[in-house]
Amino acid sequence: MACFHCGEPATGEPAITLELDGERRYFCCQGCKAVCETIRNEGLSGFYDFRTEQAVTPRPLTASEQARLRELDHPLVQEAFVSPVKGGQEAQLLIGGITCAACIWLLEHHMQKQPGVLSFAVNHTTQRARLVWANDQARLSDLLFAIHELGYTARPYQADEAELALKAEHRSMLIRLAVAGIGAFQSMMLAFPLYFEMVNGLSVEFVSFFRWFSLLVATPVVFYSARPFFRNARRDLATRHLTMDVPVAIAIGLAYLASAWVTLAGGDEVYFESVCMFTFFLLLGRYIELQARVRAGLTGNALAGFQPSVASRVDGDQTAIVPAHQLRPGDLIRVRPGETLPVDGIIVTGRSTLNESALTGEYLPETRNPGDSVHAGSINGENPLDIRVLKSGARTRLSGILRVLDRVQSEKPPVALMADRLAGKFVARVLILAPVVWVGWWLAGADNAFDITLSVLVVTCPCALSLATPTAITAATVNLRRLGFLPTRGHTLESMNAIDTVIFDKTGTLTRGELSLVSVTPVGSLDEAGCLRLAAGLESHSEHPVARVFHGHKGALIEDISNHVGGGLTGRLGQQTLVIGHPEFVAGNVNVPMPASDGHSGMEIWLASDREWLACFHLDDQPRDDARQAIAALQATGIRTLLLSGDRSGHVDRVARQLGIDEAIGQASPEQKLAVLEQLRAEGRHIMMVGDGLNDLPSMAGAGVSVAMGSAADLTQLKADAVLLNGQLMQLVNALNTSRATRRIIRQNLYWALGYNLCALPLAAAGLMPPWLAAIGMSLSSLVVVLNALRLGKNARPGHADNPPVGARALS
Repeated sequence: MACFHCGEPATGEPAITLELDGERRYFCCQGCKAVCETIRNEGLSGFYDFRTEQAVTPRPLTASEQARLRELDHPLVQEAFVSPVKGGQEAQLLIGGITCAACIWLLEHHMQKQPGVLSFAVNHTTQRARLVWANDQARLSDLLFAIHELGYTARPYQADEAELALKAEHRSMLIRLAVAGIGAFQSMMLAFPLYFEMVNGLSVEFVSFFRWFSLLVATPVVFYSARPFFRNARRDLATRHLTMDVPVAIAIGLAYLASAWVTLAGGDEVYFESVCMFTFFLLLGRYIELQARVRAGLTGNALAGFQPSVASRVDGDQTAIVPAHQLRPGDLIRVRPGETLPVDGIIVTGRSTLNESALTGEYLPETRNPGDSVHAGSINGENPLDIRVLKSGARTRLSGILRVLDRVQSEKPPVALMADRLAGKFVARVLILAPVVWVGWWLAGADNAFDITLSVLVVTCPCALSLATPTAITAATVNLRRLGFLPTRGHTLESMNAIDTVIFDKTGTLTRGELSLVSVTPVGSLDEAGCLRLAAGLESHSEHPVARVFHGHKGALIEDISNHVGGGLTGRLGQQTLVIGHPEFVAGNVNVPMPASDGHSGMEIWLASDREWLACFHLDDQPRDDARQAIAALQATGIRTLLLSGDRSGHVDRVARQLGIDEAIGQASPEQKLAVLEQLRAEGRHIMMVGDGLNDLPSMAGAGVSVAMGSAADLTQLKADAVLLNGQLMQLVNALNTSRATRRIIRQNLYWALGYNLCALPLAAAGLMPPWLAAIGMSLSSLVVVLNALRLGKNARPGHADNPPVGARALS
């Protein structure tokens, strides 16, 4: 007698039983009985009705395992995989023991009943769970115990484990494909001579030998290579959600059983070659699709791999190797050349170049100096750096990007849901049509009624229809991620198709968001280079944003520097007193009248000695290098551009003229920005809003698609539909072009899939297409769809056609 819960033999004495719905159920152990009682007490008995596989046998946790789970409650341990979210904490978990969709249903409903759980969702493909809970109401270890009590396992998600699982799936698929390919090749070698009468005068015994050998070849193909189709078909029938695996499994199973019966009992036709070819070509299409998923998954996991697990913490004159998740804000760490930064922080000492392509998509290393912010995942160049920790573990920018990738890959856009519904309806009609075709041909006295029915099942399998959208979305998302444009919502790609108006914020979006030196006007006895040396020497002792403009220049050795808050700096070079700062401050320290100003629109910083005025430095927030090119490219495609900013109108108008923007509105409050968007929407405009500040959030929420700059505030990035990681505005143009190309590819795929099925079905039903040819036709249609979608990963980027790969791909 089998255990009601796990299916293991229930042979214990005395018998372990439980009354369920008037029936006595037997269990192999007290653990299975306890799990069953828990499921029944929580009103989740539907699990046993919907499951397609037996549940795993629960195993009691040992004392050491319980202690390890309790350790996960420690704040230092949680820093590695827990991040704060609105109302609670969020953890990514890997769930073990899931055998079918009913397991996910049971887990999600069971966890929702636990105190403190705000949400719990499991991704069936990755078997990864997202748990959000209130830390003041429940401990994480108690929630993990709740998962274990059902017989499943749960542990913190670690990217390297997920990557190994993805590679294992890839390896398994490759082996199944190889077995099916060998079987198809061998069976066709035997079948073709008989089909096309290339060999005459074969004895009955020889034909029988051919059939037995074909049965031997086809058996591992059916029971190993085609096993996923049967497993998925059982799941689909149990959940009453029809997918393409149902007709595939029926066709393979019927053809194999009928052929085996003919081989044993005698008859006219066997279909072993059709079975092998059908399985091989179908697996080939899925293998190519898996390749795209592997690339997408490994891109994210490779990003996680850039975050090392240990770090060198500086304690006085000593350094100690510590786990990276134990680092806390304020710690000082040392990163040697060639090492990857484990945290987000600020450089205290050292100057080096950092490769940040994993985060921003910018493939050129960036020079970083003391005082600059750096992020986990960046690779240090030539010099050691001492870094003060700001964020570690799950709070780093890299971890945030990974969470966004997980979310966007788990969401389905409306067009994908439509394709799934269409494929489900198509499968239902094919399953009705196939027996009708068989009955019709059987009543007509045809000897090949089974052949024709088999061809109908095979040729109308909606594989191409189901693959049309996800392959295109995956390829486009991976391509955009390489460019540094990260979609954060499932609808982003589809929504960008209709964009006809792009609204930009100014500061930090069209401009760099920081002051830079525009020009130097010497007015005294020193030339430009001499004035810059003096200014850099004075400003080297200040962390003011104005002072940072001069930090990259070589400075003179200035002594006795004093900082005058709100005014400027004074110092001494030899016997000469120097002063730098705002005009009023400098004038108060010099007895010589101030020279006339040329009326520069930005900020003026003056340098003088105790004897003369030396120079005027013009500072301003300069436009990004590619801003004008991006605006021109958008306008060339017919897109209307607007500049909407809270800055003073004169500056906004000047930037708009400089960049060639159609319209500019300055001194706009967040409420006024939203009103402008609502007016444009009333005119029928489809709007993309690009911003970087918290004041942009209301207007970004009112736009059809909102894009946050990579330098934007965390909350702004969290609310946006996409993030421009590298700050290159030309990637907006590339993203819009990619979205249009994606829509075009999806339409081509859907038209092709529907057209093929509508043309092939009458031919198969009319008996004009043998099963082996139907297998080739169906598989080729799927291959066309997948290969067409993969073209999205190779689209030329306008204005950057020669850009090399960036991000994880460039470093792998």
